[in-house]
Amino acid sequence: MIQPGPVFKDNLQLLPKIEGIERIDLCDAQGAVVSSIENLPGKQGSVAVYQYLHQAFGMLDAAAAEHGLRVFAEHTADARNRPGAHPNVDRLLDIATGEAPLHIQIIGTAR
Repeated sequence: MIQPGPVFKDNLQLLPKIEGIERIDLCDAQGAVVSSIENLPGKQGSVAVYQYLHQAFGMLDAAAAEHGLRVFAEHTADARNRPGAHPNVDRLLDIATGEAPLHIQIIGTAR
């Protein structure tokens, strides 16, 4: 497990690469997809964090969410001050404060 620092860009360099990932699906306890994060510009940092959380924790529970908030570093403070500006950080904040855990599914690209 990485020890996140105060700068997201630096933390991102410590995470596994995301080549071969099409998207991340987040599923509720019944297996329904409640959200997806596409591997597209502007979302790739979130894809990397959520893939890492899947590898490190197996699912997105309160402990994983707390760690993810540390990885997102300065974006976490911005998300707290501007709800909705960082929906993938907002999700971690919600789970860290009691919302139901989610299962993380890594969807690869067809080769």
